[in-house]
Amino acid sequence: MTRFQTLSIIGAGAWGTALAAVAARAGRDVTLYARDADHAARIAAARENPRLPGIPLAGGIAITADLVRAARADAVLIVVPAQHLRGAVMHLAPLLRPRTPLIACAKGIEHGTHKFMTEIIAEAAPSAIPAILSGPSFADDVARGLPTAVTLAAPDEVQAADLVQALGSPTFRPYHSTDVRGVEIGGAAKNVLAIAAGIVSGRNLGASALAALTTRGFAELVRLGRAYGARSETLTGLSGLGDLILTCAGPQSRNFAAGLALGRGASPPAGKLAEGQYTAPVLVELAASRGVEMPVAQAVAAILSGAVTIDAAIEGLMMRPFKAEQ
Repeated sequence: MTRFQTLSIIGAGAWGTALAAVAARAGRDVTLYARDADHAARIAAARENPRLPGIPLAGGIAITADLVRAARADAVLIVVPAQHLRGAVMHLAPLLRPRTPLIACAKGIEHGTHKFMTEIIAEAAPSAIPAILSGPSFADDVARGLPTAVTLAAPDEVQAADLVQALGSPTFRPYHSTDVRGVEIGGAAKNVLAIAAGIVSGRNLGASALAALTTRGFAELVRLGRAYGARSETLTGLSGLGDLILTCAGPQSRNFAAGLALGRGASPPAGKLAEGQYTAPVLVELAASRGVEMPVAQAVAAILSGAVTIDAAIEGLMMRPFKAEQ
């Protein structure tokens, strides 16, 4: 029997609902929390989330708008946007039992503070155990039970391994790690780089350009990770290279779709949150504070702020001084 038989998912969007399905397939007792009571009632009545149409919820998943009830679980996955994580954790913290694992499932860096997701949890819920779940995973694929592998990192290896046992199933394979910061850097950086990949595709610059952009973007991700002491196997693993490959592959990625629209001179898709749009300026500031060069990320941040045009940014990248590959 796993140490974590009861699991709650805070956030009933597409990804939160997909993770509820994961936990149910793993044989856990699952509660899915929706902040909006009407949204919770609709999901409970239809046994389907309108944000994941055509995918029925397993009968054992309880839907609630009662945060007190959701907080009683053995472990909690918090699935809210990165910039809203602190507020959500502050509401949840006084309701949790001491030493409850609180697993962040967002990929980003907080504006203003430059804090990563587990740092926010440690500050806002000091009695909880912070962890992070990240890797190449689209909500629709995961909800449908298509084969997926991700990384789950926590400071303590035994704790991380136990959480993996609680979530793993024949269709969802989590790997455990203690390289929390490496996992978080991969998730944050790849969102920004996926916007760049979308811009390249939107501008019809060709497959060669997309491959070059993805490769040089990965080099930036690695440089930043190394500056924070991340392990090589984390950066080249599922939460680094793996997630970058997925999010640079096509418009099913919200970040790629946002870049694609920009490249075509259109507005990003309405109602589709692309975390990379908020992460880009913070990532650049973070890199600068560590003396890390990230020209692709800098170009994305400049484009998003309106400081440069897309064509000028591309020209600036191509006209950088020639140097050895590293």
